[in-house]
Amino acid sequence: MKQRLIAMGLGLTLAASAWAAPTVAPPATRAEARAILAEAVGMETSIGKNNIPKLAQALAARFVKAGFPASDITIVPFGETASLIVRYRGNGTGGRPIALMAHMDVVAAKRSDWQRDPFTLTEEDGYFFGRGTLDIKQEIALQSATFLRLKAEGFVPTRDLLLVYSGDEETSQDTISDLVKNHRDLIDAEFALNGDGGGGILDEKTGKPLVYYVQGAEKSSSKFLLTTRNPGGHSSQPRADNAIYELADALKAVQAYQFPVRWNDWTLGDFKAAGAVTPGALGAALKQFAADPHDAKAAAEISKQGAYVGRVRTTCVATMLEGGHAENALPQSATATINCRIFPGDSPAFVQETLQKLVGANVEVRSGYEVFVSDPSPLRPDVMKAVALAVEAANPGAQIVPTQASYTTDGAEFRAAGIPTYGVMGVFSKNSEQFAHGLNERIRSDEFYAGLTHWYVLLKTLAGAP
Repeated sequence: MKQRLIAMGLGLTLAASAWAAPTVAPPATRAEARAILAEAVGMETSIGKNNIPKLAQALAARFVKAGFPASDITIVPFGETASLIVRYRGNGTGGRPIALMAHMDVVAAKRSDWQRDPFTLTEEDGYFFGRGTLDIKQEIALQSATFLRLKAEGFVPTRDLLLVYSGDEETSQDTISDLVKNHRDLIDAEFALNGDGGGGILDEKTGKPLVYYVQGAEKSSSKFLLTTRNPGGHSSQPRADNAIYELADALKAVQAYQFPVRWNDWTLGDFKAAGAVTPGALGAALKQFAADPHDAKAAAEISKQGAYVGRVRTTCVATMLEGGHAENALPQSATATINCRIFPGDSPAFVQETLQKLVGANVEVRSGYEVFVSDPSPLRPDVMKAVALAVEAANPGAQIVPTQASYTTDGAEFRAAGIPTYGVMGVFSKNSEQFAHGLNERIRSDEFYAGLTHWYVLLKTLAGAP
């Protein structure tokens, strides 16, 4: 067994015998995981369908049947949706609980556009097809089936394990906010493992595991509205001041501006690993930035790439326009929507103040909604080591790389509440197979079953006897 590189100096050699054959899920667990996935995909849990409580109840019934006390299973209603919390009791010798996170809702899918019914699990050509197979009902199935497997084996964890399944991550994230604010006793944990972040990448040609990302930080999404106003008038009498022209000038100022360069352990670890395998000027810049994040030239080179620009700073971009009220009247107002992805450490107030300075006093800048931000989680050696063991058991050969997401998950709410959270999705896929939120969403069936090994080893390592 070759030594595997763990980023950020957390290198360790993994012995081939570290986890033996019993980590491979037995047929009964594989069958149960598939059944849970089929049941979950079969419920259209997009917003407005009122099916999320039904999924929560169906999952709860499985845990009760497996011997989990009803008192340790809680469904928390919230409007048309709900959350589900399941507590797996430990002996308390290992410390505070570990939470496992996922969400039961999915993005809407239009049946007529799909080649297969998006709300029926279809196995075909080595894939599971259906809405949520990758985002992220597969994690609901994998985590739940792992709990049931451990329970059947008589495993007693050294600390409580919690399943925390929210019901509206894809929309308002009200359910996770409700749990944090009003039901902290149910979800309080030393740290959380988020199935809605991280994950592995397979080589496009060979299908071999290349890299596994552990996500420890997220950018926050925010909305700001830029508005100009004017008395208006008849279009036959143009005036020097014009709400649409003034808004256009403001937008050009926003377009030309770059926020200050930012970094943390998660982005530097990502750049170091990516630089080693990226050719040309970009690869050199990634390596140089990882070594010295004050290098402005390296930051400028990285910022030329759309896939990387959001990893070095807060970004703001115009996404929508509205203005005028009649084609033969001067506009009385014009408004642009600016979507910002805020780097951890930058505050929403700082971003709004910066935008206001850019566009000037004659342009109103207001927030479209309450912006939620969270700091990066600490890079814990115990979590990174456990993830390395789990990945080696399920998909040997992948390099473990820390990363920061340019999107937001429920994990941001946990981090802000003082619960460090780590994105450790249990499956690998090719970049070309990333169809989450899109048509014909799928997951490799062999990778789905490998995810059972991933979660089994991860939990046994973090919550098993030394």
